[in-house]
Amino acid sequence: MDRRKGSGSRDANGGLAEATASRLRFEDADEAAGEVGMEVEESTPAAAAAEEEVIGNDKTSADYYFDSYSHFGIHEEMLKDVVRTRSYQNVITQNNFLFKDKIVLDVGAGTGILSLFCAKAGAKHVYAIECSQMADMAKEIVKTNGFSEVITVIKGKVEEIELPVPKVDVIISEWMGYFLLFENMLDTVLFARDKWLADDGVVLPDKASLHLTAIEDAEYKEDKIEFWNNVYGFDMSCIKKQAMMEPLVDTVDQNQIVTNCQLLKTMDISKMSSGDASFTVPFKLVAERNDFIHALVAYFNVSFTKCHKLMGFSTGPRSKSTHWKQTVLYLEDVVTICEGETLSGSMTVANNKKNPRDIDITLKYAINGNRCKVSRTQHYKMR
Repeated sequence: MDRRKGSGSRDANGGLAEATASRLRFEDADEAAGEVGMEVEESTPAAAAAEEEVIGNDKTSADYYFDSYSHFGIHEEMLKDVVRTRSYQNVITQNNFLFKDKIVLDVGAGTGILSLFCAKAGAKHVYAIECSQMADMAKEIVKTNGFSEVITVIKGKVEEIELPVPKVDVIISEWMGYFLLFENMLDTVLFARDKWLADDGVVLPDKASLHLTAIEDAEYKEDKIEFWNNVYGFDMSCIKKQAMMEPLVDTVDQNQIVTNCQLLKTMDISKMSSGDASFTVPFKLVAERNDFIHALVAYFNVSFTKCHKLMGFSTGPRSKSTHWKQTVLYLEDVVTICEGETLSGSMTVANNKKNPRDIDITLKYAINGNRCKVSRTQHYKMR
């Protein structure tokens, strides 16, 4: 696996040919039906104080969220994710009946790329809301490309601004985070939907689903987790416990998959409430070969069902890679499983109470097999 990033990081991605970017790539037919010599400056007291504050405080993604999106690098990464960006482009350009002469709201507009696609597809007007400093660049981008009369960039939080129109016909957003729900931007989309979407309006995308599978990953688990047992002769296993609790965002080789891939949760963005993003769901993973299981892997699919034909994309390990990669949750146990045996349990997902952009995951799993009998509960924190 390409193992370089922990949770909350973003990395470059693989591509998808334009001809196939708009197709929804499910993992299998059953799943489709079931729906990652230097000079050192002298430290000043002020710098030392600032450093101490960063090291010692309890800041998480909630504090850094908008600041992180002010830097162009994260937008470059997302724009270069052609699975993501080309899928949205194809949805808009190949279904201009959804946008022609319509009022569109772009939630979390970033550079304004989706707004530009919508304007080019014939939207009557697009309101692009962006809270980070990138909003200033988006305004310049809109002006440079000649869409100032069609696109209005509004800098601020969706929950705090007012639109110059009472209702919009379309809400479009690329709100998905790692593990689908990390960063909790979905709540912002739902807020906008409830406040501004017309009764016959559409939300794009309108469906998202979370999926789970299990993998063999002895080599990397040894390198990332077991490493802390003996660090140059010293026992640092206290860090191992922390490392186990942090899901890893990374690209999984499909050959590592040991079990079937199971649908955990489907979300209808046009109808769901905010509380629906917190849930407990059962799972049952059936081994497809004799092997060991070192981790469970979560990924998501996104669908645009209001199009002429079903469009969307998958972030699964059998699909073209994206900047979302997959989310790896290492197990404390090495599970020995035989073909046909079942690893079953449940997964509980909830926003962290202190920092709602973070996610708390509780995993319960058990197996009663010929070579392995285990029952355990583990807790994970995406920060």
